[in-house]
Amino acid sequence: MHKPTGQASVAMERFGWIERPGREFPFFNNQPARISGLQWLLLMAAAAAGLLVVTLPIAWPWPPAGRLIPSVLLALIPLACLRWVAPGHWQSLFARVSARDVLWMFFFALLNIVVTVAVGLMLTSVMPQATNPGATMLQASGPWERVIIFANMAPQLLGEELITILPFLALMALFTQRLGARRKTAVVAAWLLSAALFGLMHLPTYGWNVVQCLAIIGTARLVLTLPWIMTKNLWVSTGAHIINDWTLFGMGLLSGGALLWTPSGV
Repeated sequence: MHKPTGQASVAMERFGWIERPGREFPFFNNQPARISGLQWLLLMAAAAAGLLVVTLPIAWPWPPAGRLIPSVLLALIPLACLRWVAPGHWQSLFARVSARDVLWMFFFALLNIVVTVAVGLMLTSVMPQATNPGATMLQASGPWERVIIFANMAPQLLGEELITILPFLALMALFTQRLGARRKTAVVAAWLLSAALFGLMHLPTYGWNVVQCLAIIGTARLVLTLPWIMTKNLWVSTGAHIINDWTLFGMGLLSGGALLWTPSGV
């Protein structure tokens, strides 16, 4: 029996139960462009800079609309860096959204809500948890401010997707190019580690509660990364993230309760 080669070998290294055929992770195997190790480090620095913009207590002008500024910068800074290191190819993170993609957005958002609430309830029974300050702010805001808060989630969540998926791709490059791992191994490792990193990004938001950030936020991120793995289209994972957060914050607003488990608010 001979070892499979070419397209057969590539197909065996894909998770056929979730990955759609015909589209590969951008910048994997130097396609559509090669990103060097140093350039990946620059992209990680840009992601960290975007995170600092929304984390540091900066007094942005023109409140409450001014809070859109850090959210836009969270997405713009890493995108600008990607455009610089891979000229003409930064758009490869995105693709046209089909009606089927929209249905998957709602599916993964619903799945994430179910999983997150289940994990949150289990964790609540054994330890205290911090609430999301964004939910508290939403409760105390007037109608116009609430519109701004919900509108602000769209660019912020796009930014959160970028600072999760760019490390995902960097980790895939590290595991396959530097450590010699197979594609499937690299995908699983990047999926797990990028989710843990995303959870740790929320430490300031949730009172430095490491268990809460890893168990609840990290688990939510695992679910929200699945539409990216399926479609390799950042619009789809961003859409699922927006639907998820709008639903959770909306439910919290209508019920008059503060949310413990929404996976945003870095």
